[in-house]
Amino acid sequence: MSCCAPGTEAALELAGEALPSDEELLLASRPLGNGLRQVDLSVPDVHCGACIATIEGALKHLEGMESARVNLSTKRVSASWRDGTPPPPIMSTLSRLGYRAHLFDPGAGDKDEQLSELIRALGVAGFAAANIMLLSVSVWSGADAATRDFLHIVSALIALPALVYSGRIFFRSALGALRHGRSNMDVPISIGVITAYVMSLYETMTSGPHAYFDAAVTLLFFLLIGRTLDHVMRERARVAVKGLARLSARGATIVSPDGSRAYLPVAEIEPGMTILLAAGERVPVDAKVLRGRSDLDRSLVTGESRPEPVEEGARLQAGTLNLTGPLTLEAAAPARDSFLAEMMRLMEAAEGGRARYRRIADRMAQLYAPVVHLVALITLVGWVMVTGDWHRSILIAIAVLIITCPCALGLAVPIVQVIAARRLFEQGIMVKDGSAMERLAEADTVVFDKTGTLTLGRPRLVNADEVAPADLALAAALAVHSRHPLSLALAEAAGNAATQTFEHIAELPGLGVEARNGAEIVRLGRANWALPGAAGDPAGAGTVLSRNGKLLAAFHFEDRPREGAAAAVAALARAGLPAEIVSGDREAEVAAMARQLGIVRFEAGMLPGAKTERLKALSAAGHKPLMVGDGLNDAPALAAAHVSMAPANAADIGRQAADLVFLRDNLSAVPAAIDLSRRAGVLIRQNFAIATVYNVVAVPIAVLGYVTPLVAAIAMSVSSVIVVLNAMRLKPARVDAVESQPQATQAAARGLRLEPAE
Repeated sequence: MSCCAPGTEAALELAGEALPSDEELLLASRPLGNGLRQVDLSVPDVHCGACIATIEGALKHLEGMESARVNLSTKRVSASWRDGTPPPPIMSTLSRLGYRAHLFDPGAGDKDEQLSELIRALGVAGFAAANIMLLSVSVWSGADAATRDFLHIVSALIALPALVYSGRIFFRSALGALRHGRSNMDVPISIGVITAYVMSLYETMTSGPHAYFDAAVTLLFFLLIGRTLDHVMRERARVAVKGLARLSARGATIVSPDGSRAYLPVAEIEPGMTILLAAGERVPVDAKVLRGRSDLDRSLVTGESRPEPVEEGARLQAGTLNLTGPLTLEAAAPARDSFLAEMMRLMEAAEGGRARYRRIADRMAQLYAPVVHLVALITLVGWVMVTGDWHRSILIAIAVLIITCPCALGLAVPIVQVIAARRLFEQGIMVKDGSAMERLAEADTVVFDKTGTLTLGRPRLVNADEVAPADLALAAALAVHSRHPLSLALAEAAGNAATQTFEHIAELPGLGVEARNGAEIVRLGRANWALPGAAGDPAGAGTVLSRNGKLLAAFHFEDRPREGAAAAVAALARAGLPAEIVSGDREAEVAAMARQLGIVRFEAGMLPGAKTERLKALSAAGHKPLMVGDGLNDAPALAAAHVSMAPANAADIGRQAADLVFLRDNLSAVPAAIDLSRRAGVLIRQNFAIATVYNVVAVPIAVLGYVTPLVAAIAMSVSSVIVVLNAMRLKPARVDAVESQPQATQAAARGLRLEPAE
């Protein structure tokens, strides 16, 4: 629905919220470089793309303002201006527009106060509507005049607090719109409800036969149902950037030139400082390894779950996790310029861009409100001119407002989305944002990450049959002493074969596991370590088993394709959706996966920024890409895509950034979700058609005076019920099976020629 900020400067002053001064804005701002300063403001009343356009348009025209960006997900405004000059009148401009704003506080709570308010208002309206309807039944049954008047008075007493408490959500929004020279759907709602109550009260005081308290309260109840459902579907995903920020270390141990040690917050670490990083700690800032050797979890950068060995001279990115050994680092950049900070900026920019998507209901609302106002006004003026009877003219105008009230329109989208979300959940797919299904139905290209998405992200030993049982048992006996993913896969493949014991065993970070029995030395790990002095990699594999420097066995691992991956790609192709792969993995492994699944286009060795740029390039070319990814490094790309999905075993940040999450391992969830979203889109358009036909038929009848406000309320309720029943026709998603033949054969049959993207 259309939205409008309810706050005003006067309201802020009454609430005791003083606007920050220029000095306070300067203190809260931070330098951006290039002679700019930026301040972040929290604007809780931002709800839709219209709010973004209004705020950005007004701020960008302020003298001295360089840029202004609104992020709908975090409800923040970032404004920048030239350093050395007073800040532009940002706060007063936001206040003039009707938006409450205050300095952004990272530690503020995340409780959704608006949802709590909507639920309470819905409960009050529902309770009042039920009781007034019971009293109305007695009136409709032919109560005598005295009993009728008494029941009308009781109904008025029940309706008044309900309208004040539950209706304030619409009244506040309508008042804010009118004060700032705008209109929205809440204006005709408020006029209709208030006028219906006032005229019903007049009828009650003059012993009139008709009162419409039930119509006014029931109208509010139906509208609040739609508003609450809509809000729930909009507010499901608001924490991706905050989750990414939690990967940042709070501080680190710094070694001074004199050898003393001190713990410094990450914001105070400067380039050139020496950092001690223990195993299990995250890298606080971008840095270079001075001393030490370890394995590093760089999934934040590459998306690959396999740890990478690092040693002296290696470059480390902020947010990556040190796994096995202590390291001494030299800080290479401040925290504000780190890789992790850049990831957060990419996320915010991507989410802000996606937030500009205008939902179907928003587009309908833009046209609906002025038309309703005009029709009701023409009806009132026309009847006054023809009859001169103000009382009857007002009643007819009220009936027009009520019968055209957007209950069916308000329910058309959220009720379908809620039912669709339930159908998807039954198939193991969770929807976090109502507009995601609208965007998913529009998708025309699917971009997959590889590791953890097309594959399970869990390595598997594939040549166990080629290794002598004694060597496999020996390797497993070493592997059980390590938590390295390849060691875990080897131990799992060996089963209970690992029975040998050793006098001494240790894991050497970044190298492997070494065991000793007397003079015998057994090593499991990197080939250039386990086979000292050997040229290159004589085993042809990265992981080998050796005894006293002589090769015993080489182990080959692969990441298994996710169940249903081939079927999903084939189903997408039949639906007219080409697929491609973007991955941080090596080109040979990405090419092998693309060949196995029959995907023509792929790109390997991509960092998070490159993935985001690929999504932006697709969008710039007129495509609407669906991104399916799982890793920390996929979060900016998931946010930048037109719509996104992630598996349940994805990193927390990946799940938070995605619009949909599939809970089962089977990748057929992707075409299933698209199929159901497209059918949901058909039902939404049908609902709008039903609402439109209803208005085309009902409005002329109401304008001609053949409908009372009570009948109008009943007709409005019937249209809402029809919309709900139509939405319930949505059936679970279905995905056609793919012929069970080897994927390489399928690719050949389709004439696919696999090659990396240029």
